[in-house]
Amino acid sequence: MQAEEYDKVRIESEGVSYEGTLMPSQTDKVVLKLKNGYNIGIKRESASITLLEKKEEKIPKPVLIPVKKQKDLPSISILSTGGTIASRIDYRTGAVTSQFSAEDILSAIPQLEGIANYNCRMIYNILSENMRPSYWVELARAVHEEIKNGADGIIITHGTDTMTYTAAALSFMIKTPVPIVLVGSQRSADRPSSDNAMNAVCAAAVATSDIAEICVVMHGSTSDDFCYIHRGTRVRKMHTSRRDAFQSINSGPIGHVEYPSREIKTISTYARQGENKLALHDKLEPKCALIKYAAGASGESLLFHSGSGYKGIVIEGTGLGHVSTEWVPLIRNATDAGIPVVMTSQCINGRVCDRVYDTGRDILKAGAIEGEDMLPEVALVKLMWVLGQTSDLEKVRELMHTSIAGEIMQSISL
Repeated sequence: MQAEEYDKVRIESEGVSYEGTLMPSQTDKVVLKLKNGYNIGIKRESASITLLEKKEEKIPKPVLIPVKKQKDLPSISILSTGGTIASRIDYRTGAVTSQFSAEDILSAIPQLEGIANYNCRMIYNILSENMRPSYWVELARAVHEEIKNGADGIIITHGTDTMTYTAAALSFMIKTPVPIVLVGSQRSADRPSSDNAMNAVCAAAVATSDIAEICVVMHGSTSDDFCYIHRGTRVRKMHTSRRDAFQSINSGPIGHVEYPSREIKTISTYARQGENKLALHDKLEPKCALIKYAAGASGESLLFHSGSGYKGIVIEGTGLGHVSTEWVPLIRNATDAGIPVVMTSQCINGRVCDRVYDTGRDILKAGAIEGEDMLPEVALVKLMWVLGQTSDLEKVRELMHTSIAGEIMQSISL
């Protein structure tokens, strides 16, 4: 009997034997999904295929466990946006796809039961690389609505690649009296090394705590021992695939959650439940750009954005916040045209100071705004938010130098 797609097979090629699931292929390679979940390609002309087991005619769908409400537990809203924490491997294609709803997450992570009562809502179902400012606005409005309707805390499931952008956007758009926690996972639920369950449980612990801030909760180490609680304007994904990829930059985390005990240990000060009155400021100016300077780069990119309808520009400069002297007149042209230009640094730690060297002083004279110690992506999102509140350039400068959501730390001498 001839092997077909999705059958279990053994393939021998050049003296090596492989076993796995035969996958669809549009190339001259035979694609095999190994038992460890990875796909390999084998030259078709050298592959000897032996059928081991026919595919199942029907792939069973996961059974959803009914969510039971319990008295005396806080009410948490889970807002699903997609991402790996809400995904599984589609074994017909070998791809990781977002196909869990919020109810699916509860069924997949039974450890969440007993921590809170959950109201689940799908806001959108996208991979995080498809995130955009209009989605941040939609999400902020949904969060605001859930809190107005009595939620004691919010959990937002989100893909990790752009989670820091969303966390920053929500930090500027929402004043919250309750915890708002973004959580994701680096590895899908199908993998033995998945971090989705632990991250979700730790997120639920924070969502039921007194930490009334927008924060990101993710693995703190490569082991299953604790998660960090990162402030939403201070966190960056620092590794492509490690489970402890997220780190607080230029500031320590708010604290951490022990696992599996769910005990929270705080490290720094934070807003507590009830200190802030709920408020929504959801206007953004999406036409802002982030430009990274590189040695020898021409100013064409800056010139293009200045003349293409962009309302604000963030430059990721070198060191203390520098670009080539050839860029200085272009910065002046942009600021003279009413386009605010914010200077940040591509260094991971430290703050911008354009008063140390001549180039920096020239950049300031050209009208640039120092981005203090903000991460470039946070400065970009903040500039979008600031321009959504005002078009007055002096007010823009003032707000960019004002810490709105912990994005700027008090300056210390160099």
